[in-house]
Amino acid sequence: MEDFEEESASGSESEGGDSVMSDGELQEAFAKGVLKPGMNIPLEARKKEVNNVEGLKQCLADFKKDLTWVERLDLTSWPLPDLVAKAEGKLTTLDSREIHAEDDFQREMYFYRQAQAAVLEALPRLKQFNISTKRPEDYFAEMAKTDHHMQKIRTKLLAKQTSMEKSEKAKQLRELRKYGKKVQTDVLQKRQKDKKAMMTAVKKYQKGMTDKLDFMEGDQEKGKKGLAGAAGPSAAKKKRGPNAKRQYKDQRFGFGGKKRGSKWNTKESHDDMSGFRSKAAHGKSGKNRGKGGKQGASKRPGKNARKKMKNRS
Repeated sequence: MEDFEEESASGSESEGGDSVMSDGELQEAFAKGVLKPGMNIPLEARKKEVNNVEGLKQCLADFKKDLTWVERLDLTSWPLPDLVAKAEGKLTTLDSREIHAEDDFQREMYFYRQAQAAVLEALPRLKQFNISTKRPEDYFAEMAKTDHHMQKIRTKLLAKQTSMEKSEKAKQLRELRKYGKKVQTDVLQKRQKDKKAMMTAVKKYQKGMTDKLDFMEGDQEKGKKGLAGAAGPSAAKKKRGPNAKRQYKDQRFGFGGKKRGSKWNTKESHDDMSGFRSKAAHGKSGKNRGKGGKQGASKRPGKNARKKMKNRS
């Protein structure tokens, strides 16, 4: 009963399409010749290669058109020789027609000279067919792009140029700031260095280590330079003389002379003793003196006497 159930189960699995066979069963089936090529993996048949020369020639004859050269404008030419190298007697690689495809410069020169040769060969032919190769002076062609589009491009270019100018100006300002900071730093460092050197010299002088006062010469020279710089404009003005307004006033009202410092003593006036009188200076003269010890002072009449004198008059 159990064997019958196993056989019926195996039969049902073999009948179904989703049955899975073990490795042993596959080996037994292969040994019996049950497995055949193509049952599990589809094999594609090898495509037959056909070289139908006659058919190709027939197709070429069908779509080939017998057109004139003006309609085709095709040329096959070799590149022009290098005239400079030819004049110098040198043979270039282009003339020998040995082109290295990896050499970019040589390849581009080959295309350039080949285009030159094609142009020199095509222009005479076009002239023979009375075909103009230059645009007339009064020829106006329609623009490929609209004016609105070109205006947008112009605005964009101007904005780009403006931004570049701004960035360049900002770069120059940054450079100037860096240079100014550097100069300022150098000046401050120099001042600190001079101050330190001067303080060291002062300390040495105070301690008696030196008797030189050379550190004072720098300040004196700076003071002289400052005075010379301050007196420069006034000296130049004195050389030029007074202006036209001052000359007119002097001519009209006269020149009163120097006012400020007119009563100052000088060395000559201090040493001049010709007008000095000792008796008058010390009050020993024989003349009568009035009230207050002043020489030759008259007595003032009283109040009543002045009234009487007034009434008389």
